[in-house]
Order: sequence, then structure tokens, then C-alpha cells
Amino acid sequence: MCIVIKACRQNKESVLAKVRAGKLDSAALSISSLVDEIILSMHTSGILKFLSTNIQDKRADNTVIPYDLVWASAIAAKMKVKTSLTDIPYAISDHRTLAKLGYTLIETEGKLGAGLMREGSLRALLGKYQAEDLFNGYNSVVQNQVLPHLNLVPNIHILDCTDLEVNFKNKHYEQSGISVSKRTNSPCRGYKLATIRGIVGDTGIIEDIRFGPINVHDMSLSERMIKHSPVFRSGDILINDRGFISRPVMNYLKRKRNVDTYVPLRNNMDAYRLAVECAIQNNAWSKHPNPKRSQQRISLVPHVGPYWESACPSTDVDLNACVVWDMENGQYFVFVTTDTSKLARDIIKIYELRPEIEEDYRQLKDFWKIEDFKSTKINMIAFHIVCVLFGYLFFQLYTMLPDGEKLAGKSLPVLLKVYDAKPQSFVVLYTDYEFGVITLLDMMELYSACGQVVREKIKAVMEKI
Repeated sequence: MCIVIKACRQNKESVLAKVRAGKLDSAALSISSLVDEIILSMHTSGILKFLSTNIQDKRADNTVIPYDLVWASAIAAKMKVKTSLTDIPYAISDHRTLAKLGYTLIETEGKLGAGLMREGSLRALLGKYQAEDLFNGYNSVVQNQVLPHLNLVPNIHILDCTDLEVNFKNKHYEQSGISVSKRTNSPCRGYKLATIRGIVGDTGIIEDIRFGPINVHDMSLSERMIKHSPVFRSGDILINDRGFISRPVMNYLKRKRNVDTYVPLRNNMDAYRLAVECAIQNNAWSKHPNPKRSQQRISLVPHVGPYWESACPSTDVDLNACVVWDMENGQYFVFVTTDTSKLARDIIKIYELRPEIEEDYRQLKDFWKIEDFKSTKINMIAFHIVCVLFGYLFFQLYTMLPDGEKLAGKSLPVLLKVYDAKPQSFVVLYTDYEFGVITLLDMMELYSACGQVVREKIKAVMEKI
């Protein structure tokens, strides 16, 4: 059964007059919530409005519900780990957030519960979008609005891909592919998400994304993004893993965009063997700059570029290598960069930033449930992914703003576990298509002046205090 939701406009005086006349659809305590805090911060800082200005509202009608509210409610639900359309709840419960937004959502039957509009209405709305509309919308919001608005200019970026697996036996997942699972080493079905993460202080922002079937190669999915992403500026750094080893792309970034690449080499490459041989022969090892790697030594080997040629060697830029020697097991690792001014310790310190994007993926999968698709339709899958990514973005931004800077370096999953959600001294009253926020003192006075039907609804709220 579908639960029908209506949008309620804030109008305290009108609501109070109706309640005194014996009309009250529902009442609820204002509950503090970290998610509400974040949504409120995004609204007051002007960030929330960027979604509606960069992702077209394709509704032909039913514009009673503000487009900002649709996005705010959907994202708040994802932050509370609600993954299906019917799970998108009456998610904003703090009176301050309700007052700022000016609207809330409530079931027409007067019961507060899960749902955003009618499920069918939301499905109909999303049916008007192609998946690319939503992914491009995310990129546009971040690149054209959020970064300039907050004057954020990341100069170190991390590129990676992650697999999003679905039920292998279900062939109905639109535009999915089949590959071998990195988790189980068995056949799997799913999708692949490519991301560029910009490092900002103690955190980072996913600033560019691409999406495709799981069987597409990492570089094939990402190459156009790498070459043309607007997030790169002259002098920037891009950190890759082995899945993105491409001499032509490194040449392009260095020559065309003056962006330096850092990437590990495979041990079957000529440049790898040469670098290791030279490092052993020179025997000029230094301590690893990471104290946790006391058993490792590093050495700079310059000018290894000629030993890794493209199909057009005349266009190849030079490369320097940092060789890492793990004395405990006798293994060698080689990292190269197009920035030939860097010392060995600089190269390895920069590359060791790469696990930060792996932590992003871990959180997105383990807590944010980015793989928990409730539909096989590609537009519904895209909507879920984009809402999760916006929620993740909002939290990262929140820790950069005065309201949330005390939470910098922490993760939302941990914070939600320890956050003490307490009832506030405010009550939200609903009548018809309006709501009003009153104090508990006003509530008590109202109780004495109302009839039995209204008293019973007020009493149910008071018992929760």
C-alpha cells in the first residue's frame, strides 16, 4: 500500500487558530538530529539550493512540493541509511530545519511515518531522467557551484574505480555487466563507479564521477574524465593506481594540462626492472618517511622515461622513480612521476595519500549502502547513488564549516552511533496543508483550551517527553 504524503507550508498563526477550533491532523516532538544539523547547515550556507539550480526540475505538475525539499528529504534519508523510495522518511525532524526550509512532509492520514510524496509519483518523476542527467548534475553542482562558492581549490587529486555488485542471478539490472568479483573471485554482476577525489585539508571531496558496467576497464571508463576534467589546473597532481597505467594519458596530462601523474609500476615492466637494478647498484638508500614503515628503504632513480615508451616515443615525457625496498621480505616497489623535480621522499609521501579514496569507498559501501539498490532500473540506481554521494559530500562540507569543524577527521557512521538525539522543547503541529512550531509551554496552554479529540493527540506527544 502506498502512503500518500502532502507538503505542508509553515503558517503558525493559521495552525493555532484551527487547533483552537478543534482541527489537528497530527503533532510531533522536535527531535535533535545530526543529519538535521547538516541539512540545515547546507541550507543556510546556500549549498542546498545548488541542487535545484543544476539538476532540472522535470515535473510538469505537482510543484506544490518544493524541488529543494524533494532533494533535502531524499538525501537526509540516505544519511540515515534509508535506501528505498518507500523508506525515504519524514526525515527532517528538527524545528529549526523545518522553519528554515518553510515546508515539511506529512502523511495525509495524519500519521508520521515513512514516505516521500506518493511512491508512484516519485517513480514517475525519476522516470523523466536519464542516468546521465543525474550523474552530470552531481558533477555540475560540485564543480560549478560548491567549489567556487567555498573557494576550494584542491591541487592534489586521487583517481580510482570501485565495483558495485548486484545479485548475479538477476539479469534485469539495466546496463549492468558481468565480471569476476574482487571480493570472492567468482562471477559477479554489477556496475563500476570512477571518481576523482580532491584533497581539502584533513578531508576530501568527490569532485568528478563516471559510471558504467562492471566489465568495462578502469581506464576505458575514466580516460575522457582524466583528460578533460575541469577540476584539474596547471601545476596539479593526480595520483593513480596500477589500473590506470597509461603512457599516452600521462604524456597528455603533462604536455597539454601541466598536471603531474604519480603511479606505481607493475613488476613485469622494463622501467620497473631498470629502476630496481639501478637502485641496488647505487646502494643509496634512505629511511622511509613514514615511521610505520621502519623496515623499508627508498631510493631515487631519475630518467627512467626512455624505458617505458609509448607508440610515439618522441612525445614521451621524462619520468623519475622512487624505489621502495622492503627489507623484511626482500620485495621492491617502484613509483614513478612526471614531476622530475621531486625527491624520493616527496614521491612516496604524495603517493601514500592514495588510500584515502579507498576509505571513501569502504564507508560508502559499509555504512552508506551505496550498493543497496531497490530497483533494477538504471535511473533509479543512478538516483540512489547520487543521493548517497550528495549525503557524503554534505557531511564532508559540514566539517569544513564553522558549524561542524569540530567534527573534522571523524566519520559520520561513528558520530551517529554516539550522537544523543534528544527531544527539543518544541512541538510541530499539522493541520491541512500547514504546520506550525510552538514551545512546550504553548502546548500546555493549548491543551487546556481544546476539546477532547485534540487533547488526545497532544497527550500522545506529551507522553514521549
